[in-house]
Amino acid sequence: MFHADASAVIVQDGEVLFAIAEERLNRKKHYGGFPALAIQACLDAAGAKISDVDHVAVGRDSDANLSRKVQYALANPAKILNFIRLRRHKQPFNDLRSLFADALHADPRWFRFQEHHVEHHIAHIASAFYCSPWEKAAGFSYDGSGDFVSAMMADCEGNEIRVKERVFLPHSLGSFYTMICEFIGYKRYGDEGKVMGLAPYGRDTFCGEMNDIISVAGDTFRLNLDYFQPLGSNQGMRIMPDGTVQLAPHFSRKMVEMFGEARDPNAELSQRDMDLAYAMQHQFENIFFHLLNGLHRQTAQSRTQQAMQEQLVMAGGCALNSVANGKLFDRTPFQTTWIQPAAGDEGLAVGAALHTYHSTLQQPRRYVMKNSYLGQEFTDALLESALRSARLRYRKLERNDLLEQVATQIAAGKVVGWFQGRMEWGPRALGNRSILAHPGLPDMKDVLNARIKHREWFRPFAPSILAERQSEYFEGSHPSPFMLHVYKIRPEKREELCAVNHVDDTGRLQTVARDENPLYYDLICAFERKTKIPVLLNTSFNENEPVVCMPEQAIDCFMRTRMDVLAIGPFVALKSENPELTGQSETEAECHLTA
Repeated sequence: MFHADASAVIVQDGEVLFAIAEERLNRKKHYGGFPALAIQACLDAAGAKISDVDHVAVGRDSDANLSRKVQYALANPAKILNFIRLRRHKQPFNDLRSLFADALHADPRWFRFQEHHVEHHIAHIASAFYCSPWEKAAGFSYDGSGDFVSAMMADCEGNEIRVKERVFLPHSLGSFYTMICEFIGYKRYGDEGKVMGLAPYGRDTFCGEMNDIISVAGDTFRLNLDYFQPLGSNQGMRIMPDGTVQLAPHFSRKMVEMFGEARDPNAELSQRDMDLAYAMQHQFENIFFHLLNGLHRQTAQSRTQQAMQEQLVMAGGCALNSVANGKLFDRTPFQTTWIQPAAGDEGLAVGAALHTYHSTLQQPRRYVMKNSYLGQEFTDALLESALRSARLRYRKLERNDLLEQVATQIAAGKVVGWFQGRMEWGPRALGNRSILAHPGLPDMKDVLNARIKHREWFRPFAPSILAERQSEYFEGSHPSPFMLHVYKIRPEKREELCAVNHVDDTGRLQTVARDENPLYYDLICAFERKTKIPVLLNTSFNENEPVVCMPEQAIDCFMRTRMDVLAIGPFVALKSENPELTGQSETEAECHLTA
């Protein structure tokens, strides 16, 4: 909270019961205020009141690394006022009881919880390690900044996370990425993922110049600060009064002198912009792999079992760079990864809670996050009520008929909104709040962008593949259940997956195992029986908004876009059977409504 992607989770006896980002409920993307709705949703899911809560933990500690903050301020006298402003800005955050009382309309005298403030990057690493199945692993976190740190390396074992090294501001790999994105016209928080998709369209024109902007230094790295605006009191972003996030300017005049004027966000992309994106991703990967290799050397000294030396847990906003994640197995000694599905600051809530439970309270570990379906779900009665309120015609189907009919529609080239079970935790739609389509139709990407998603032309769509079929279609073999790895598609399969094959012949895949999501797995199987392709095109169920959360939002998205089919729980609505949405006359469509 009071950082982008505010969220809340509830943990009972070491198990994550429920987790949700505030943006899913208040519909403000990357919301950075107090997550009042998310907190209430967590309490409701657990059947609890705030007076029942024993501990409240947050992934932010304003006193962490205080000496380094003071050292930086004293070395830069002009920044002392900024430093004071930053401390003042965080004061309300330290009065959690008042914040909870106001948000939940509760009397603070009822509260019995103890407060815990966990350093930002320790919470990130905890969110990955304590959710992983491993007793030992190397831990890595990196992003723009948090508690004056941009990256952290750690040795994780049992209940403990032992910090090996911190990278302090102003040096930040995340800020480097954001600065280049801003320079080529992508100025909104969260645009970095878009530019990752643009990078393969570029050439290696500026790789040398990127090495002047950011370069390795010993086991870490350094920014050339001449290219950046001075570090301000907001450390790169501001949370506006309405909770929305606004990025502060990052690049200096030296960028203009080196590369020409920055691109206006409304201007056409030039080859220069694509080349800058390519060079940025290339240098980002070089620094990332350099840090991981250094981490491996440090942690290997403290672990004797070779298998443990190959395990890496990872979080932080930069850990969402799935292109780099897919390459690390070839560029570092690590052979297995567990990456938090909510790797960005949304995941801090899980990390802070589990760190408090395991490290502070020294409670034993028993939980493994086997899937990311930790959000809200709805009864059939509620789903049907929402359909009736929208005056939609629909059918109710048994499970096998649902799978058969939806697979038939996708195989015929129709676009399906798929709203099932519990909502995913994290930014990726993983088969419960998804829009699904045929991955082998050459025009499907353009159809989705024109009719529903309205995204930039260069952004790829993701393939969901049956886990046991991964090696047939992709050159990478490490599973990717949270859609956090990009691999090359095998040459003989690229035409078959043309709608999800990016310009560099890669796909950001989701591997789907039946024990993780039986319904979605069986849908892909049904689609394979019709097409001989064990893959679906999967993109998030939304239209330039946060992913849909409530059934009413899914229905609204279906109705206002040119989506063909809505499968919501056991109910299926077709545009062809709702003439008021398609322009058909009433006599051209048959009304189907069954209880």
